[in-house]
Amino acid sequence: MELMAPTLELREAFHAFYEDFLNHDAENAEYYKEGRMDFTTYVQRLTDESQGLNLRVGYVPCSHFWLVDTQQNILGAIRVRHNIDNEFLAFEAGHIGYDIAPSYRGRGHGKHMLELARPQAKQLGIDRALITADEHNWASRKVIEANGGVFESIVMGKVFPEPTARYWVDC
Repeated sequence: MELMAPTLELREAFHAFYEDFLNHDAENAEYYKEGRMDFTTYVQRLTDESQGLNLRVGYVPCSHFWLVDTQQNILGAIRVRHNIDNEFLAFEAGHIGYDIAPSYRGRGHGKHMLELARPQAKQLGIDRALITADEHNWASRKVIEANGGVFESIVMGKVFPEPTARYWVDC
């Protein structure tokens, strides 16, 4: 398995990734819907974000990666924000956010994906990354802890409707 920057060559794999969310975790499928509707524009937007170009209001430069297996299936997606220089990111969202496709959960892929992303964050100048998870998302919290995450606190933010657990991870 490897982390890959989004690429047009993975169109069919991305569509399967999206369908997996749509069928098994519809709440989080919305985040990837744009890629299903117009894949070319979606990949360009993700590429632009990694370069700090054409950023949407409130967004910061962000490198996107897909966890891809040897059969070219996308197992997960991870985002490494280059900074957390706004209130929402600094308090609720953090430097790194990730998702594992529902059909691939519970197999250690999240742990491995975050492990692979930490050096990417380091290359961006991030020595310690803030990573958050819903307070009751024990699977995600275990992924963070397995990567050396040090628990800081539980907070109630303005955007996410649930309490959020904050961790710091050395990159």
